[in-house]
Amino acid sequence: MWYGEFVLIVFSGLPGTGKSTLAGALGRELGAVVLSVDPIEAAMLRSGVERSFASGLAAYAVASEIAAASLGRGMTAIVDAVSAVAEAKRWWPALAERAGVPLVIVECVCSDEALHRARLAGRDRGLAPFPEPGWSDVQRTAAEWEPWDVERLVVDAVAGVEPNLAKVRAWVAAAGADPENQKRPKEPPTS
Repeated sequence: MWYGEFVLIVFSGLPGTGKSTLAGALGRELGAVVLSVDPIEAAMLRSGVERSFASGLAAYAVASEIAAASLGRGMTAIVDAVSAVAEAKRWWPALAERAGVPLVIVECVCSDEALHRARLAGRDRGLAPFPEPGWSDVQRTAAEWEPWDVERLVVDAVAGVEPNLAKVRAWVAAAGADPENQKRPKEPPTS
């Protein structure tokens, strides 16, 4: 049962569309844990795990388990994951259902190809040996992209961080999660 103080928020979208920026900003505001799949997979690669479909899947599993533990402790969890295909998209509604919390999906897009390419060019998030995606990677992921089958908010990087963050705040509030309550842990009722 959800008590109105915490929620699972998932930022999804192609690489370079602003997921990490928005997730990080919202996480700081809410004092929420932000689980980004790319740094998790990068840590696995630095530990000697070979990059493959399995390492990517494992990164999603790790993010999901940590999110579940956070939600179980009455904390909002924010996930930053491309979630391009239906299999990846199913992780998050299933997790929210198991945890008994609302699910808030934010799909990040960039409608301006030149801006999108510029956002990717020279990008270095410090995730070596995890490779930074290039335009061909974005095109390949876009070709595999399967639409969400749950309600979501779509924000466009063209609008800028602050306007998109304002939209996200309103979307989270509409889901019943009061951002002010997110800042202080609450215990569920005992009766």
